[in-house]
Amino acid sequence: MPMTARYPTTCAQCSGRIMPGEEISKAASKWVHTGCATAASENDSLLPDLEPAGAAARPATRTARTTGKARRPDMAAPEGALEVWTDGACSGNPGPGGWAWATKDGRQDSGGEPKTTNQRMEVSAALNAILALEGPLVVVSDSTYVVNCFRDEWWRGWLARGWVNSQKKPVANRDLWEPLITAFKERGDISFRWVKGHSGDTMNDLVDRLAVEAGKNQSQQA
Repeated sequence: MPMTARYPTTCAQCSGRIMPGEEISKAASKWVHTGCATAASENDSLLPDLEPAGAAARPATRTARTTGKARRPDMAAPEGALEVWTDGACSGNPGPGGWAWATKDGRQDSGGEPKTTNQRMEVSAALNAILALEGPLVVVSDSTYVVNCFRDEWWRGWLARGWVNSQKKPVANRDLWEPLITAFKERGDISFRWVKGHSGDTMNDLVDRLAVEAGKNQSQQA
C-alpha cells in the first residue's frame, strides 16, 4: 500500500533519492518509489533480487530460493571498451527530472524533462551516452532497471512477445527502451555494469550531481 515518505532515503529499485512527501511503497522489505514498484512489475524486474551479481550482499543460494532464478553473471566488457557512467534523477515521481553521463577523460552531457520519472531518466542517460559515444562501451549505472534489462536479457522476451512483458502488459517506457535496445543489438560492443549508488564511486557521484542539477534546471523553467 502506498505511503508518504517522512524522511529522505534511497529507492531500493532505482537508487534514486526519495524525498519527504513523495509516495512510496514497500517491496521485498525495502522502500521504493511507488512508480518504481509498478515499473518493476511491468518490466519483469524481481524486486527481491535488488542487487546484481558481484554485489556484496545476499548469497546466490538465498537469491535462488527467494526468486526461483539463479543470478546471471556480470556482462563481459568488450575489448578496449570505454567506461561511461550514467545516472538519472527526479524530484517527485513523476516530476522534473534530469539525466547525465560522463567519462573519465572529461566528456559529459546532461539534460532533462519537466515531468518525468526516475526510470525514464535512468534509461535516457544510458541512451544518450550510447548515441554520443562511438566504439566499445561499458555503461556503468546504479540503476538495476537499466542494467538488468541487458544482464538478465529482459529485452529478448519483450521482442519475442511484441513488446509485451511476462504479465501480458505493454512494456513501460518503450519509446526509450526501443532505440536503446536497437543500438545495443546493432553495435554488439556494449555491456552494462552495476555500481552501488552513493557509495563513494567518484564518477557515479559526478553524474548524480549533474543529473540532479539538470532536474533542478527543469524545475526552474517550469
